[in-house]
Amino acid sequence: MPEQPHTSPDPGIESAAESPDSLRSLLLTRLSHAGLEPEAHALLRELLPEERAGKKNGGRAEPIQLRSITAAGWRGIGPRTTLELPPGPGLVVVAGPNGSGKSSFAEAAETALTGRNSRWEERRAGDWQKGWRNLHSPDVTPEVGVELAVGERGETVTVRQTWHGNKLDEARVRAEAADGSERKPAEVVDVEALNLARPFLPYSELGSMINGTLGSLHDAFFKLLGLELLAEFDGRVKAAASECDKTIKHADSLTAPLRDELTALDDPRAREAAQALSGSRPDLGRVRALLESRTPAAEAELNRLRQHASLAGPDLREVGGAVARLRAAAAAAEEARYGDAEEARRLARLLESALEHQRRSGSANCPVCGTEDRLDRAWAEQARAEVERLQREAVAAEGARKAGTVAVRAVHDLVQPVPVWLRGETSPLASLWQEWAQCRDITHPRELADRVEQAATVLDDACRQEREDAALRLSEHDGAWRPTAVRLAEWLGAAEAAEAARDRRKHARKARTWLRPIIDELRDERLRPFAQRSQEVWQKLCEHSSVMLGSVTLAGTPGRGKVELGVSVDDMNAPAYSVMSQGELHSLALSLFLPRATHEASPFGFLVIDDPVQSMDHDKVEGLARVLDACAKDRQVIVFTHDTRLQQAIAHLGIKATVLRVTRQTDSVVGVEPLTDPVEQALAEARAVSLDPGIPQDVAEHVLPAMCRVAVEAACLETARRRLRDERGMGLRAVEERIASLDRTKTYVSFALLGDERQHAREAVERICGGGWALVEAFNSGAHAPLPDVGDRKDLVSRTTALATAIRRSTGPQQAGGAR
Repeated sequence: MPEQPHTSPDPGIESAAESPDSLRSLLLTRLSHAGLEPEAHALLRELLPEERAGKKNGGRAEPIQLRSITAAGWRGIGPRTTLELPPGPGLVVVAGPNGSGKSSFAEAAETALTGRNSRWEERRAGDWQKGWRNLHSPDVTPEVGVELAVGERGETVTVRQTWHGNKLDEARVRAEAADGSERKPAEVVDVEALNLARPFLPYSELGSMINGTLGSLHDAFFKLLGLELLAEFDGRVKAAASECDKTIKHADSLTAPLRDELTALDDPRAREAAQALSGSRPDLGRVRALLESRTPAAEAELNRLRQHASLAGPDLREVGGAVARLRAAAAAAEEARYGDAEEARRLARLLESALEHQRRSGSANCPVCGTEDRLDRAWAEQARAEVERLQREAVAAEGARKAGTVAVRAVHDLVQPVPVWLRGETSPLASLWQEWAQCRDITHPRELADRVEQAATVLDDACRQEREDAALRLSEHDGAWRPTAVRLAEWLGAAEAAEAARDRRKHARKARTWLRPIIDELRDERLRPFAQRSQEVWQKLCEHSSVMLGSVTLAGTPGRGKVELGVSVDDMNAPAYSVMSQGELHSLALSLFLPRATHEASPFGFLVIDDPVQSMDHDKVEGLARVLDACAKDRQVIVFTHDTRLQQAIAHLGIKATVLRVTRQTDSVVGVEPLTDPVEQALAEARAVSLDPGIPQDVAEHVLPAMCRVAVEAACLETARRRLRDERGMGLRAVEERIASLDRTKTYVSFALLGDERQHAREAVERICGGGWALVEAFNSGAHAPLPDVGDRKDLVSRTTALATAIRRSTGPQQAGGAR
């Protein structure tokens, strides 16, 4: 097995220089030891492509992280709402019930960066047109945007898409730095990297990416691994053999008709040529000698006459159509007045700035002239309508200008240069053709249309007359034999090419036979780390599944390839899609998505995954939590979910994560709030109540103890879950079923400290927190000491804090000194 090639930081983009570990260098090394015939060796050297030149920035795009996602008037989000994200690597869970708007944030991030929404790509246009704008906020300008940290210095750049019309493809894309300066979106987000290492996995793609042959995933892996050179090399060798086949078939197709024509001709030369063409292999030398039995001068004259007899001038029908289109485009461009388009754009930007000023300042006063209540709602509606009109006018003018440019280029493409054999002549035909060729230098549409139309007509007439004259002279030159001799000469050229093609095809086939296993081997070597990563992800997600994911291989070439998956059930090979449950299919999609999205060549320091938990059982949810935690070690992993089991699994496994909750009120008002530690949250709420002197005593005596009890029980549940997980090795489902049986504070405490809710826990509690048992009994019975002043309330919260902290720090079952 050859040494595995080392991959550069961006293996999809190789350096122009041939490094020892480049694919081209590896292939050349293999070729030098191949033992092929010299012809096959030379053919492979000839067809081996050069390495692609690297990018200007060194072959790797600048690293990017997400800082926030903003949406307004978009999907389930009405008024402008921002989802702030913690910086740097880490796991972020964005939770909320169905319909809360959380997926709208995920789709907003994807649309802002990619310009597409995977969820709606396969939907009907009518559904999408009805669903992409928020129905409750018709006056809100639809907008999606992401704030990014770009580059090693974390430069803040906001990429935003804004719609001023009703069509999805009419978005205005803008990238803006922190200082307000505008950036080109393509310079901020590398489009090629976005296609290769796409960091978005919407729920719709969890199912769609595992249907069919995974052709797009195959092509992405091919580029990520820098395997385009292999595909191009294989394609060149295959094309060389195919071209040889075509050459041979062409010669064979000419032989029989020409032999019949020669047999029917009463001429000794024709009879000799017919004999040379008979048999299993025509006698090319005999045909060549027969055709060369004339003086060079006569042959030159015949060649000249043949060229003139086959002369083809401009296609008047094609020229007429192109000229008509050019004139129409010129008229449209003149009517659209492209010069006014820039003025329209300037006015549109001015009005947009005024609208933005009104929106941000909330004032209706004119900032220019100071007129009060001038910029009211009616003005805003009129201004927005004018912006849309101006933008349509500018777009129409730009389109007309581009159409005119395309029409000019189309006419230029029809103008052919003077044929090489005609350039040395001083005939009127050569002059007319020169005038026709000079039309390519004319760029003014109307002048070009007039000149081309006139020159084409004159040249076509001259070419027709020249063809007729040359054909007449050829017929007079050598009678019936001459046309047949011309076709015989054409046949000889084709037959000689076919003879060379047969030899080249033989070597091409041998070369491809050698090349195919080499390509497969190098491809598999570079894919192996990805396959191993997919298997690792699968094993974490489906640890208890009887379905095993084995090899992951690439078959075919870009555009015609597929990803092949080795799947087995109880050690028996099986087709992947027929034996997997929906949860396993989703796990498979994640197993294929994550290695691609987390490839070292990816500049994206984040992943956005929407609703991965659906259809997964508890074991797979635990595995998913572990997989996400592993990815979050060096990436920002943002997961949107409505399923609370993922949060439970994260807490159960002790995984550090930021949890944000999305809520949706009437009229699509969406809010985002962090979910904190339940113990600390309960204590903070109790502390706030204890410090408020305005709370009546009877209210404090009823509410404050209940808050403290919640804090202690939350600490007990945390400790109990940890103990069941770490000491008894119980899974998430079993832990939650066991916890659900606890009903009183004493049972919570006993179970947390002793592992059995039936044991008496007084001594265990007193050992870790003196005086704590009195609190437990008070919580359990509902009887509490009076809380006449703030000092008593603070003391209750302080003792509760001490007890909750001691319970959380408990590391093992406390010895209860013989308690039963």
